[in-house]
Amino acid sequence: MKIALLFSSKRGMARALAPFLFEDRVEEGEEPPPDLLAECDSDETITAVQQALQKFHQVIMIESDEQAYLRLMEEKPDLVFNIAERLFGPNRESHIPTICEMLNIPYTGSDPLTLAICLDKSRAKEILSYHRIPNPDFRVIENPDDIPARLKYPLIVKPLYEGSSKGIKDNSVVNNRRELKAKIVEIKKLYDQPAIVEKFLTGREFTVGVLGNYPDLEILPIVEIDHSQLPAGARPIYSYEAKWVWDTPDRPLEIFCCPADLSEELKNAIEKVIRDTCRLLRIRDWARIDVRLDERGVPNILEINPLPGILPNPEENSCLPKAARAAGYSYDQLINRVVCEACRRYGLSVEPYREYSRPAAVMPGLGGTDGR
Repeated sequence: MKIALLFSSKRGMARALAPFLFEDRVEEGEEPPPDLLAECDSDETITAVQQALQKFHQVIMIESDEQAYLRLMEEKPDLVFNIAERLFGPNRESHIPTICEMLNIPYTGSDPLTLAICLDKSRAKEILSYHRIPNPDFRVIENPDDIPARLKYPLIVKPLYEGSSKGIKDNSVVNNRRELKAKIVEIKKLYDQPAIVEKFLTGREFTVGVLGNYPDLEILPIVEIDHSQLPAGARPIYSYEAKWVWDTPDRPLEIFCCPADLSEELKNAIEKVIRDTCRLLRIRDWARIDVRLDERGVPNILEINPLPGILPNPEENSCLPKAARAAGYSYDQLINRVVCEACRRYGLSVEPYREYSRPAAVMPGLGGTDGR
């Protein structure tokens, strides 16, 4: 099978988009946000996914730039493996899946509507709230003059449609109106979008990897985020600093516990809210969903990531690969499992990798997993 790997490389996105879209800011002496390229793929990740796919398929590499549509028309792949994030706008993760649907090319992962809804945090939360799926109380604020007079603090302030902890810094938890106003102004200036302001939950925090399609979902071992491992004085959140500054390959933060130490009751409660979320938002093939307990110990949905991060290096604390390793999957198996799930949805053959996509722990002759 010929598979096109669609990616958004840091180098490619910077070259194709940033010089043009930030030209006016440069002229005014402004700098783009330091985390502009945080969601783009490293060369290491792109190569690792390519090598995993090449075990069974011919792989065509396509950057998700303005030439992607023409490249897909020319190559006519049997399937697109989509990890393209793009850079700007609330629908940026939907660009490549939309092109695939225009060209009638099967692709991995969720459809354009689901990707757009999950990236726009307020839209996802509105759907969850309508169906009584627990999530923190929230409001969207674009203008600091629109801050209500009475709010209960602490609150956490985020860009409305970003991922990879972009815009969520150690000072994103605010305790008063002055701090809230400053964060809203900062988000508007740096990301040119409204802020979503949520009740700050103080309970345990988890992230949960999911493979498959409802109702046949595999919930991977749950990862707990241990805030006690953050530097002294840091807020108990998985911030941009925690993800990209304090945590480095040579000095990784031992911030994750996988599998999390959970009672059977809490594990079942988390898995139920994950299954309900995947069903309601029509998540396909794979995802990573962030959960935090409220003051009553009830699991609340924080974020839904239908295009999860997949850094291949075990030392880089990428949560979905970490959970997959705990379940017995190698990195290559994780990637090909996603292909397998997409092929099942489209009625394509899964025979070439049916056995390979099973966890190594249950596969004869493999004798365990790679990495930590």
